Amino acid sequence: MRLALAVQTPEVDRPVPVALLSGTWDEKLAKAAALGVDGLELMTADPAALDAAAMRAGLERQGLAVAAIGSGAVAFATGLTLLHAERQKAALARERLRQMIAFAAAVGAPLVTVGSLRGRLANAGGGARAELAAVLREAAAYAQTHSVRLALEPLNRYESDVVNTVEQGLEFLEEVGHPALGLVLDTYHINIEERSWTEPFRRATAARRLLHVHVGDNNRLPPGQGLIDFRAIVATLSEIGYNRFLSAELLARPDPDTAARATVEAIGPLLREK
Repeated sequence: MRLALAVQTPEVDRPVPVALLSGTWDEKLAKAAALGVDGLELMTADPAALDAAAMRAGLERQGLAVAAIGSGAVAFATGLTLLHAERQKAALARERLRQMIAFAAAVGAPLVTVGSLRGRLANAGGGARAELAAVLREAAAYAQTHSVRLALEPLNRYESDVVNTVEQGLEFLEEVGHPALGLVLDTYHINIEERSWTEPFRRATAARRLLHVHVGDNNRLPPGQGLIDFRAIVATLSEIGYNRFLSAELLARPDPDTAARATVEAIGPLLREK
């Protein structure tokens, strides 16, 4: 397992609450390298505005991989969602997802996450669930042509009205029916919706659908500043053979750099034990 930090990319015009590290893009890369993390999850709102080749070169100079392309900044910074009530904005969100997939391929990221980007069924009227399945099926097919996968994130009930738990996620993946779509599980959302901190990871792995993991404590602060037993989670992930990234997507409190450092100090030793 490797540790990554979620950071926003330079074109995002407002601070994303769950993005870590401050400063210019080059300063963020230097800080990440100094902290000793293995990679970054890039939260972009408009990937077409970015120079993917230059960003990839900068990451490689610092010895950093791209763990994932996070789509949460799209909904946060632009208000676009796949199920937006305004059809034009829904179409723009779907095009933005395609752009993120192409960007992922260009920077060497294995996957693109789909969390709040999906929007709410309540905003899209009758047939919204089937429509979302169709949109993700098409996007997954496009991702497959780029050797990229999509990772759907179960979100807690206060943030989403579709796919709140791992079981609901697995059921929805069956509806979509495409092998390039899997799940990203977030410890913060698991704490709200599940009965166990560890069993959702076992269930997703047994279904061969676990692609990515987000870490944040029950209060969405850095691990160790809340109630979640991250030692048990890391031990479980090691036991089930998970060898991808743990990506810190959590509240940047008291500031993005302090939260990043606290995450490394909490999770780093657990990973070194495995």
